[in-house]
Amino acid sequence: MTELPGLDLDRLAAHLGAGPLTGELIPGGRSNLTYRVTDGEHRWVLRRPPLGHVLATAHDMSREHRVIKALADTAVPVPRVELLCEDTDVIGAPFYLMEEVPGVALRHRDQCPWLTPDKARALSERLVDVLADLHAVDPEEVGLTDFGRPDGFLKRQVARWGKQLDASRSRELPGIDELRDRLADSVPDSARATIVHGDYRLDNVLVTEDPLDISAVLDWEMATLGDPLADVGLLCVYWNGIGARDDDPITGTVPTLPGFAGTDELVRRYAERSGADTGGLAWYTAFAYFKLAVILEGIHFRFTRGQTVGAGFDQIGQLTLPLVRQGLAASSGEH
Repeated sequence: MTELPGLDLDRLAAHLGAGPLTGELIPGGRSNLTYRVTDGEHRWVLRRPPLGHVLATAHDMSREHRVIKALADTAVPVPRVELLCEDTDVIGAPFYLMEEVPGVALRHRDQCPWLTPDKARALSERLVDVLADLHAVDPEEVGLTDFGRPDGFLKRQVARWGKQLDASRSRELPGIDELRDRLADSVPDSARATIVHGDYRLDNVLVTEDPLDISAVLDWEMATLGDPLADVGLLCVYWNGIGARDDDPITGTVPTLPGFAGTDELVRRYAERSGADTGGLAWYTAFAYFKLAVILEGIHFRFTRGQTVGAGFDQIGQLTLPLVRQGLAASSGEH
């Protein structure tokens, strides 16, 4: 395409000093927008914030660019970043460019007929191992000492997502304030601080078929320094599925294929690989349900105002309340 919502290809070409550009919106994202762009010789992937209703502290392109660049020489697979542009005059929003990496974000079963049960098991383990590798990176060694404030991280996270909720309110959401209060009243003490991804799941990594591997971890917009169990709790929520398992609009259906590890197995693998104590994971799981409910409500808020790009947004709003109910159950030890 030569015309894309949220991306002026002519202005981008002028900024890059490149020839005429064509591009396409990469589907699947529900927050930051991702495009594939080419001048016929070079191929890039461009990331920019969503259209409209951008909440304070969210969708920071410079942070996402910074953490990917910092992880370039670690065991965590990331794309090579090419350019950060914070001048909103170019395309109307900050953006960055990165290399296009081989691999596929697996969201639907029909994408991977090659994924045998043995390969599914191996991919499950690799997904957990990459997360453990991320949490093993020393922030000081990669220049990310000031990337976040680990002290009080969980308390601030509950408060932050509560504020995001208040900024996205457009309807009654029974139980969500009770869940927020339960979380705020029972914040655990963090055992350690690491780089956290903030949205780690199967379809936020690129998978190669031969050899089977994870070629890149994507979507770093919520990365910071904090409690690594927040990533583990959120991975478990995603792994269990959001909505109908045969047509999950958020995480897809791939983990329902034969061979994929169960949630308990993922947690055990992470504990063995990282040495972390995962005994108190229930709070982190409840928080993950709350955080995801708030994120989806923000997406629903933008959808109702015509500020989303792509298909499938009409289904998002109906997922918020089931997440709240699951979060309440997890916070009560029922999940």
